[in-house]
Parts: sequence; C-alpha cells; structure tokens
Amino acid sequence: MTIFERLAGASRIGLGLAAVGRPGYINLGREADLPAGRTVGTMRARAHELLDQAYAAGVRYFDVARSYGRAEEFLASWVRSRPDAVVGSKWGYTYTAGWRIDAEVHEVKDHSVATFERQLGETRALLGDRLDVYQIHSVTPDSPALTDPELHARLADLAAQGVVIGFSTSGPAQAEAIRAALRIQAEGAPLFRSVQATWNLLEPSAGPALAEAHAAGCLVIVKEALANGRLAVGEQAPGDVAALAAALRQPWAGIVLSGAATTAQLTSNLRAAAVEPPADAPAAGEGLAMPPAEYWRERSALPWR
Repeated sequence: MTIFERLAGASRIGLGLAAVGRPGYINLGREADLPAGRTVGTMRARAHELLDQAYAAGVRYFDVARSYGRAEEFLASWVRSRPDAVVGSKWGYTYTAGWRIDAEVHEVKDHSVATFERQLGETRALLGDRLDVYQIHSVTPDSPALTDPELHARLADLAAQGVVIGFSTSGPAQAEAIRAALRIQAEGAPLFRSVQATWNLLEPSAGPALAEAHAAGCLVIVKEALANGRLAVGEQAPGDVAALAAALRQPWAGIVLSGAATTAQLTSNLRAAAVEPPADAPAAGEGLAMPPAEYWRERSALPWR
C-alpha cells in the first residue's frame, strides 16, 4: 500500500512534535503555552495529550526528527497501538541541548553517511518497523546530501525495505534545493518520494517547486505554515486558521503540519480544514509575502525559549 493510499480519507492536517519533544524551541508564546518545569515527564504527557486529540480528530500523519529532543521516543510509546498512524522522521541534525533551554548550541547539522547510519539505528531502536517516511533534515543547495553517491545508495537500500525516502528544506533557496533533489535518481528511478518544506503567507517562494514535486508524484508536506507563530500572534497576524487554510488550499499540498503545543491551539488549527475561501479571496501571500532572504534572516534571529 502506498503512502497516498494509507493517508486516503485522513485529515490533511498532520501533527508535528517539534514544539513538545524538547523544552526549548523558537516558536512565539512558549512561555505561556508550556509549564515552567518542562520535565521529560511533563513534556511526554503533553505530547501524548496532543497525539490523542489529533488521532481522535482524524489526523494520521505524525512528524518527528532525531533533533527534536525525545520526540521519537514520545511518539514510539504512543503509536504502538495505532496501526493506521503514518510516522515520518528526519535525520541530519543531532540534538545537543541536553534538555536545557539555555544551551549554547541546540542542534548540529551533518548530512554525512556516518550520521545517516548512526541516526537510522537510533530511529529504528525507538520506532522499529513503524518508520514510514525518513527524510534528510533541512537540505540546502550546498548540502553534500545532494551529491554523495554513497549516501544515495544507502537511501535506496532503505527505500527497498519499504520506507519512503524524502527530504526537508529550509533557507531562502528552498526552490533550488527541491529541484536539485528531484533530479537525483537511484537505479533509474527518482530517489526522493516526499518533500517537506516551509510554505506560509510570509514565505511562499517554494510554491512553484513544490508544485513540480507534486506533479512528479511526491508527497508534499508543508511545515511552519504559521511561521513559528508570527502568523498567529499579534494584531496584524491573520490568525492560525486563516494561515493554515491558505496552505491547505494549495493544490500541491498533501499534508499541512500543525505544530500545536496546547490542546486549545490544536483545536483551533484543526478548524482550518473546514474553511471554504470566498470566491474573491486574495492570492496566497498577497500583501504579506516577504523577500525570502529577509524572512529567513528574521527567523534565524528568533531566540530559543
């Protein structure tokens, strides 16, 4: 059964655990969203609460990563009794914060074969055969993951075991990275079958490349549809429902991730799936879109909190 068949009939909203798999992250409003202690037990309980709520609402795609603290661990202990849940994880960043919010370095990027082998082993140790999608985390045009034939061979081996191989992107040149990755083949077929990229009303520049990925048969997953809270918080923000609905309206978008940290946020996020835009709705990003370099410069300045 293909990934598309497994997700057929499920909500197009997925749940990502970046905000609740570790005590620190860059989303706005975390001080109010999470308890002051943020112990492992407290964050596990919050993650499971959100997972239960999302699953009950028809969500079936769940997103984690090796660098999201204990997110894989939290998901692994929950997903065992949900055989229809689809699990996506990512490798390429190592979590280095030691469960601290004030760590000097929270994660370290490395797209080498050695890191892939180590992190795949770590992921398998937690998720076992529940790993459905494995993505290179945060590919940019200069990533060695785009040009390393040994890595491509290892990824092709994993694909032969039934795991969907994909990549995520970040930075102002997402479109370039997506197009470069789509050209990579293994044994005469495209290597990558899923793409996870930032697309939102402030930063829609990857849209045309994501449309190409969709046309090529890839599962397209939208991350950061709320721009780390910038589209949900503040008087000038359109709000979470409008921002998520804008992403869901894109014909190439297969899954749009909610990064909710509270049940109230998730309840609100899920309303986006029922929004029907008026006939005269403005084009995506109209009046809000920023130059990509400016958007990513501002994002990189967001503090861990």
